[in-house]
Amino acid sequence: MNLTRRDFISRMSTASVALLASHPLWGKTAQSGDSKSVLVETAHFNNLGGWMLDNQFELHLGFSYLIAHGLGKPVENASGKIKFPSAGKYHAWVLTKDWCPGEWDAPGQFQVKVGDQALSETFGTQKGWGWQSGGTVTVDKGQLSTTVSLNDLTGFEGRCSAVYFSKNANDVPPIDSQVLPQWRREKVGLSSTAEEKGHYDLIIIGGGMSGCGAAIAADSMGVKVAIIHNRPVLGGNASGEIRVHTEGIRGRADKIINQIDTPHYPNSDPLALEADKKRTRNMNALKNVDIFLSHAMMNVEMKNGRIHGVQATEVASGRLKRFTADQFLDSSGDGWLGHMAGCEWRYGRESKHEFKEGWEEHGELWAPEKPDNRVMGSSVMWYTRKTEKRVKFPAVPWAKPVAKNHAATEGEWQWEYSHNDLNQIDDAETIRDHMFRAIYGSYANAHKRRENANVELDWISYLVGKRESRRIMGDHIFTGVDARDSIEFPDAVVTEKRKIDVHYQEKLLGRPVDFLSEAIFQKIKNTYYYIPYRSLYAKGVPNLQMAGRCFSCSHIGLGGPRVMNTCAQMGVATGYASGLCKKYNADPREVGKKHIKELRHLCGYDENLQPLIDRAGETLGEPSEFKKA
Repeated sequence: MNLTRRDFISRMSTASVALLASHPLWGKTAQSGDSKSVLVETAHFNNLGGWMLDNQFELHLGFSYLIAHGLGKPVENASGKIKFPSAGKYHAWVLTKDWCPGEWDAPGQFQVKVGDQALSETFGTQKGWGWQSGGTVTVDKGQLSTTVSLNDLTGFEGRCSAVYFSKNANDVPPIDSQVLPQWRREKVGLSSTAEEKGHYDLIIIGGGMSGCGAAIAADSMGVKVAIIHNRPVLGGNASGEIRVHTEGIRGRADKIINQIDTPHYPNSDPLALEADKKRTRNMNALKNVDIFLSHAMMNVEMKNGRIHGVQATEVASGRLKRFTADQFLDSSGDGWLGHMAGCEWRYGRESKHEFKEGWEEHGELWAPEKPDNRVMGSSVMWYTRKTEKRVKFPAVPWAKPVAKNHAATEGEWQWEYSHNDLNQIDDAETIRDHMFRAIYGSYANAHKRRENANVELDWISYLVGKRESRRIMGDHIFTGVDARDSIEFPDAVVTEKRKIDVHYQEKLLGRPVDFLSEAIFQKIKNTYYYIPYRSLYAKGVPNLQMAGRCFSCSHIGLGGPRVMNTCAQMGVATGYASGLCKKYNADPREVGKKHIKELRHLCGYDENLQPLIDRAGETLGEPSEFKKA
């Protein structure tokens, strides 16, 4: 397993995972070619203090950053080493933003200190990501080697990505996302040549439930696997970082999924940390699987229409690494691998006229007359605890426009935000920040009541828990028709019985706030429905499979199987399929056509959908003739 520094991991994750390794580039800075400037990356700080390293938006922003996630209490300073190239006066710029601009003091204010001297400006006060000027600092010969530190002033989500010093007053750093990443690498002396990490049979992008299920199944068939996961702990939405319990049946993949899933605790419960331990222990025991935590995939290499390799950045050090493989699995949730490989994908709702079979003139239930960009939203989980004395909490006028008069002391899955004008990938930071305002404002309203005076904010996730974004297209698009009519596909490899379940904002129902959602359900005709293997591989890239919420489906088709145990079933099926790809020197489509009986047997099926038993002892399906090819 490839690991990062323990302190970095503990600050990125609330999970109690012991991570021991360190890196030679940690906390180092490098002077630029003209010897008159120096850049400090906060991600490379050797001491994160109470700040968290947030890299979830890196593929969109082009950078990660530290966030002062203190729940209203200023966090401990973060600091890193710096060596100025020479003495003299330096102009300072800080890459930051005011995440909640308006007619109030910016909630995320902080100071930057060079040694013990604070820069003249207060940061986090300018709208939008950009390089905020910090005035000048004079460096004497005896101060060339010193520290740069971030001093949080509010505890309310201040954020800082980098600090730049230059003797040239006009040397303002670039902000263009096409230029900034390479400029930053050069400034800190990081090579643009990737380290070779070897060749694998299967590379899995994303270590959520789908990716973990795939790795376990592939490992059992002797497949050499690399999991590249951008977070420091496995599990995705089920992890201790987001804390959503797993739902859906385990079906015929019970033995594998039981190694990685969670009990049915209340969402946000710290019991998620115990589930992390079980998952980590079982994943670390796999013999053929290398796990690269806190590695963000940045580039995809194509050769003759196939994926040949990927490059990933180790978040804590910035080191670029290259991995090659024969087969690839996109279990990233947002479909990043398929998108970068040039696959066809969808986002939003299809027209009710596109999938009409079985629905007479009405098309898919809840589908609009014309396609649109509406999708299910993202949630931010949170909870409180009771204390023995009255709890102080600062005023949050910046949260009032979102929370309004809503009062709450805990959050569940209904705390969800989706807006037609906001994309769940491109605008994910805006969506997350909107939920911050909803949570802080609702808690503040509740805290004013006497019965809640001793209720304290205990935990808020700073990660968005997503439900829907890109869906990579395969040879079959799984639809609401397929689910509702329980279509029994001859290449079925996943079984589920959840009702079709999609979410819409309560605001659409005339409710006063826009951050709460409601689920609507459609029953399944014959209790169970089945996902075909044709929906788990990409039609445009021959060596790419998908598992999880980015599988080939319609918006309504995603409604039922989007939950994590069902997604893990998809992972198990694709993991076994990768074993057959290796065995027969074949691609997924060929496995689906020539070796589907063997794949279904590995997944626990036979050609007649003979009844098998799930974990609760319930019969899954009955023998019947296939209704649809």
